[in-house]
Amino acid sequence: MKYPIAKPYIRKEELAAVAKVLRSGVLSIGPEVVEFEKNFARRVGSKFACAVSSGTAGLHLALLAAGIKKGDEVITSPFSFIAS
Repeated sequence: MKYPIAKPYIRKEELAAVAKVLRSGVLSIGPEVVEFEKNFARRVGSKFACAVSSGTAGLHLALLAAGIKKGDEVITSPFSFIAS
């Protein structure tokens, strides 16, 4: 028996927003990304936010922002997921 990890609930509004971006031809640095970054930064009380292409890129950016350098000890969770 197979069990899905998570079944997404996608509303019509989200489908329409994705379709709008796909039709624009600008997928990674368009106005929606800029708006998302500004709204996210405001919501978490930060001056800046940066959308990235993957969980790995996000973790890498977080380590850089925290000042972690080569040779520093970093302890992480033993549980991960292939997509990260």
